[in-house]
Amino acid sequence: MQNLHFADRIEQIDFEKATELLAREHWCKGITQNEVRYAAKHSALVVGAYLDSTLVGYLRVVSDQVCFAYIMDVVVEENRRKQGIGQSMVRFTLDHKKLRLVYQWMLRTPDAQGVYEKVGFRPIVNSSQWMLIQENRPCRNTFDSS
Repeated sequence: MQNLHFADRIEQIDFEKATELLAREHWCKGITQNEVRYAAKHSALVVGAYLDSTLVGYLRVVSDQVCFAYIMDVVVEENRRKQGIGQSMVRFTLDHKKLRLVYQWMLRTPDAQGVYEKVGFRPIVNSSQWMLIQENRPCRNTFDSS
């Protein structure tokens, strides 16, 4: 896709569009722009995929920038899916100079394993070594980070 480019500085991200994309997804239905901005501010890396000047994809990474990174909130505009944008964003992220020291990458997906396998991810073999606390996403009409 010749006009596809990536923004990796928080001030380059179209948060109105990113929120619109994320708010439709099952994992963060109804998320507010304040939540998206707050999460981005506290992430190691935020990536926006743009076709010309329109945001068509978004992801962020939570990381210590040395040992571990967790890719999350990966979303591509519905009418742009299956065009390689998600894979390209993830490849861009895995190769990013800010995260060059990271040697353990993780993500979670209920339905897009094929996308991530194409960029090197594999199912967790020893899943019994991993532990999780997972609660339902709270329903918020407003977001106050204080």
